[in-house]
Amino acid sequence: MNNDPSQKLMGRFKIEREGQISYLAYEIDGHESISLLHTEVAPALRGRGIATELAQMAFDYAKESHLKVEIICPFVYHFLNKHPEYKPLVRTSSAYNPAASTNSR
Repeated sequence: MNNDPSQKLMGRFKIEREGQISYLAYEIDGHESISLLHTEVAPALRGRGIATELAQMAFDYAKESHLKVEIICPFVYHFLNKHPEYKPLVRTSSAYNPAASTNSR
């Protein structure tokens, strides 16, 4: 494995259902972290929990691979709020922070 911190690996966690692909795009950098960038669910498959499955796949992968998670995707942030068991995996300086731009309730 190349230990160059400037090297980045881009990829997607994918789920295929009914001949359509849904995915969660990610980037792994040389600092042993994974950035969860964007979730896209095929329109005909929305509302079936596929985005939740993708987020869970990503967090499970991060845990198994000993990677810290940086959240950029808003859906993943909302997933994390419903699944606090994954919070220890999140890098404290994660980019997505809605509290920084809105008032908390």
